[in-house]
Amino acid sequence: MPGRKSPGSSVKDDGLYEKLREEGNSKTKSARIANAANNSSRSTVARKGGKASSHDDTPKSELLAKAKKIGIKGRSKMTKKELIKALRNH
Repeated sequence: MPGRKSPGSSVKDDGLYEKLREEGNSKTKSARIANAANNSSRSTVARKGGKASSHDDTPKSELLAKAKKIGIKGRSKMTKKELIKALRNH
């Protein structure tokens, strides 16, 4: 890319790094993803991520607390099933 500085020798996949930066990712995040993709297959990197617990296993009281924290209106009148749907859609 003209006028751009090289990301440095620590970045293993310059092309992916530049694409991620153009998408608006930070330098750190772009470098981390580019290096992870270079060290393993890109499909493996795409599957990584947090393992969120299932809302189905969470008590209704905890779901109500989460809904309150993020500001879901009408939460006190919702069933557990409705709370789960509202949390997933928020």
